[in-house]
Amino acid sequence: MSHSDTPAVQEFAVADRDAGPYGITAGPDGALWLTFVHSGRIGRLTLDGELTQYALDSPSCRPTVIAPGPDGALWFTRLADHRIGRVTIAGETESFPLPTPDCGPYGIAAGPDGALWFTQMNTDRIGRLTTDGEITEFALPVTGAFPSAITPGPDGALWFTLNQANAIGRITVSGDIRLHPLPTPDAAPVGITSDGTDLWFVEIAAGRIGRVSPDGRIEEFPLPDRTARPHAITATSPGDCWFTEWGTNRIGHLTPTGQLLELPLPSPHSEPHGITTAPDGTVWAALETGAVARVTP
Repeated sequence: MSHSDTPAVQEFAVADRDAGPYGITAGPDGALWLTFVHSGRIGRLTLDGELTQYALDSPSCRPTVIAPGPDGALWFTRLADHRIGRVTIAGETESFPLPTPDCGPYGIAAGPDGALWFTQMNTDRIGRLTTDGEITEFALPVTGAFPSAITPGPDGALWFTLNQANAIGRITVSGDIRLHPLPTPDAAPVGITSDGTDLWFVEIAAGRIGRVSPDGRIEEFPLPDRTARPHAITATSPGDCWFTEWGTNRIGHLTPTGQLLELPLPSPHSEPHGITTAPDGTVWAALETGAVARVTP
């Protein structure tokens, strides 16, 4: 990639350093939606920079990962008080308590069945929540696995990372579970996304990007700096992925031809976490120190 082709990276402050922008996703209204994990708020950010914040009923609930729902609202996990939250595009909020105490909900995604699917880090379960509040839980066949991010796959199933079991999991909408062990020991996968053909994930402890096909074949791509600690990942097209490098303060880009580009963020120590693709093709990352970054490819 030539210098003239290098994407532009811009940074915009959206809150003070104590608010903690963490999760980010593109909403059905064309705006970006963020979780403020420390201040207990949800933010709506238009692509031209207008921010609106919505307070939740518990400032200490730690809203974490956020995703569009099948009902036109945004749904998010509340890590500290073990609930699933919902916010409409008009800013109306509600939440649903989970039946298993101290379950630690983290990743969340809409499934092909019209329900929300989420991980429970502390109890080795995958949860399913209908839009009217009905909850079903599915126990994993391992303990201490720390299920983390989850995403719908191209095969009609949900795929998720098992951070401490060193595997990628797959669950059908009827609850059948299969695990795919990773080749690299202690890789600690976190973020996962689908590019419409395969699943892509990050290995935060091994400094690698991974790809798994729907039939379970796994390939890994090592990053030049193995201490980069990749955290979250988004795909813009088949084989074209962007990811946050929490440990080295960069946004990474892996192209379909296997070329890797790493873009330094403007501010040092900005702690990039969530990442998403906006409707206009730009890539946005949430920076826990109070900002968002926009990458214009």
